[in-house]
Amino acid sequence: MANSPQAIKRARQNDDRRAHNASRRSMLRTAVKRVLAAIRAGDADTASASYRAAVPLLDRMAARGLIHKNKAARHKSRLNKRIHALRQAA
Repeated sequence: MANSPQAIKRARQNDDRRAHNASRRSMLRTAVKRVLAAIRAGDADTASASYRAAVPLLDRMAARGLIHKNKAARHKSRLNKRIHALRQAA
């Protein structure tokens, strides 16, 4: 348990940041899941619209250090590849 005023404040800041980051991470995962759900449903238009909404989120979270920039790039690449394959199959 924190004893000094500085340690108490730091513990409070860490709790606040953890909660904020958890919320942002959840929002990001939901956006990616929306794209995946549209892909599974075979709806290329909805998948593309969801992808366009998810890309700025991925980039923003990578820029802020919530996820690694390579992880964001990997998600974008894989999702885009699946949407492209869905359009080719249709």
